[in-house]
Amino acid sequence: MIARGLASTKHVLLAHIIPTRRCNLACGYCNEYDDFSPPIPTDEMIRRIDRLAYLKTSIVTISGGEPLMHPEIEKIIARIRYHGMIAGIITNGYLLTPKKIVALNEAGLEHLQISIDNIQPDNVSVKSLKVLDKKLEYLANFAEFAVNINSVIGGGIRNPEDAVIITNRAVKLGFSCSIGIIHDGTGAVKPLNRREERVYREIKNYGKHSYSRLNWFQENLAKGKTNEWRCRAGARYLYICENGLVHYCSQQRGYPGIPLEQYTFADMEREYFTKKPCAPACTVGCVQKVSVIDHWRDPQREPEEPGNSVRLRVGFPIANDRL
Repeated sequence: MIARGLASTKHVLLAHIIPTRRCNLACGYCNEYDDFSPPIPTDEMIRRIDRLAYLKTSIVTISGGEPLMHPEIEKIIARIRYHGMIAGIITNGYLLTPKKIVALNEAGLEHLQISIDNIQPDNVSVKSLKVLDKKLEYLANFAEFAVNINSVIGGGIRNPEDAVIITNRAVKLGFSCSIGIIHDGTGAVKPLNRREERVYREIKNYGKHSYSRLNWFQENLAKGKTNEWRCRAGARYLYICENGLVHYCSQQRGYPGIPLEQYTFADMEREYFTKKPCAPACTVGCVQKVSVIDHWRDPQREPEEPGNSVRLRVGFPIANDRL
């Protein structure tokens, strides 16, 4: 992916696509779910995957909501693999069983990520190690795909030290690990407190096990600093919502807001060169990790249409380490 990205800027490196907005959980810091939306028809999802292939996408990550609530998620994954694109999924893990894991193997899934927020469930999150540990054992025993366990600090997580225990458990089971920083409900970039900072430093030492290594971007976030970088959302990274619209990312839904079936290489070129005013305070690590490939080239310009920037929401509570 990196080699292709360096060779050409005219294709999508990573796309997140939503097969259902519904989730079986209701984590306090998340703004990406509801409890009623039906799954997107499989035929429609197949058409969207085909369009991403047309845009020469390298990696497609299925997210949500809870993507495993889609009744034909394996068909969607198989279609991604049919086109030779890398297939990943971000799940809360609750619906994983040995049978489901084997089905994901057979569909060709290559990467899976679960974020575990605490040891014991509380009113902020029920994505706890107590509940999910058996699911992790299932993955260790049956998964033929790579598994990353993401622990989080900030955003109301009561015991940041839980992240160390979760990371140790992930390493023991042979999984890669990462850490995400969740900001408060205003989306403000604020420094970690002393307890969180201590945990962050300890987990940073697990870098050799990490699927997505900690870097300067996250280092600045931990200190409450902004980042100067060229966000290539809308070009190298696409977020496709349940309605089939292309957005900058999960936290900037609304722009450009073009249906995927109408999205063209010309749209990608425009967004590649468009400066995103929300970028300095951004906490969405997956966008940054994709955009950094082009950080050294092609300066950006202000949005072409006056007023576009006011449609961008600067910051939102979200873990900054995504698959």
